[in-house]
Amino acid sequence: MTADRPRVGWYIHHHGHGHLHRALAVGAELGRRGSEVTVLSSLAPDAAHAGPWVRLPRDDGGDPAALSDPTARGRLHWAPVHHDGLRERTHLVSAWIAEHRPDVVVCDVSQEVALLCRLHGVPVVSVVQPGDRGDGPHRLGLGLAAALVGCWPAGAGDLVTGLPATDVRRVVPVGGLSRFPVAPALPAAERTDEVVVFGGSGGAAWTPAQLDALEARAGRPVRVLGTGSWEERPFDRLRAAALVVVQAGQNALAEVAAARVPAVVVPADRPHDEQRTTARRLARGDWPVRVLDRLEHDDWPRLLAEVAGLDGARWESWCDGGAAARFADVVLDVAAGARHPDDGLVA
Repeated sequence: MTADRPRVGWYIHHHGHGHLHRALAVGAELGRRGSEVTVLSSLAPDAAHAGPWVRLPRDDGGDPAALSDPTARGRLHWAPVHHDGLRERTHLVSAWIAEHRPDVVVCDVSQEVALLCRLHGVPVVSVVQPGDRGDGPHRLGLGLAAALVGCWPAGAGDLVTGLPATDVRRVVPVGGLSRFPVAPALPAAERTDEVVVFGGSGGAAWTPAQLDALEARAGRPVRVLGTGSWEERPFDRLRAAALVVVQAGQNALAEVAAARVPAVVVPADRPHDEQRTTARRLARGDWPVRVLDRLEHDDWPRLLAEVAGLDGARWESWCDGGAAARFADVVLDVAAGARHPDDGLVA
């Protein structure tokens, strides 16, 4: 590692916007500390990233019937044989490693990319998603990482299951990581009567019929934000709302928490029980939320009034504004050789 400019690679999964937003937030923090961050992703380059960007071809295109043995009989998550996109993307990652000799690569998320980087002798920081990660690919990919990061607060406890206890203990909970800075909760007199439905872009959380039913029965104005309005930067509208209806994705929750607005949380069905694991923990805590199993309720006006009366400032213990800095600390520790994959402790 060059003493004044650590070289960091950051793999960003293409699904949704959450992985990108995390990378941009932590990458900006690393840049302020003098690191050079190169993004490796199938996503198009984002103007908010100041460093290099290696555009990777997709590995999931073509005739689905032609995607032969993509999981290697359950040993991997995705590596179809004889796929030109997969062959080219792994070549590009390997070529970039050979040319630029990174000090560390952050994987958010791909166990196959983590494995590829580690086989090149590059230490890896892997993002851990909530839920059951006990399948073989997760146990392999997360087990070989030099450090593991979870974007939830320490007060939430262990949100990942299925891994060996030694790996669960290595997860560093950095807190909710929002692309927006934390803002104080607005007084009730400065908030609207509006319910903001914050659906995210990684997949439709609710059907049009469910949203129509909520609007018809809410007893107050409802504004839906999601895929069609994602570029509007919704933070000001979130902050001014009486409350938010949100799924339990990590980035959406972090942005609601940063806005200090109370919420009805409705987890979406995701692989590995990801959102339902998070929602169960939220329901047991002291955060300003009420959790529903689905977007249905017998008395929406009463529930919405109850949630609107919760103190949004109680989100502070979920998202305090310091997650990007704590994440960057982990990355730079690994770049400096200060963590060991067997114990995750700073030397």
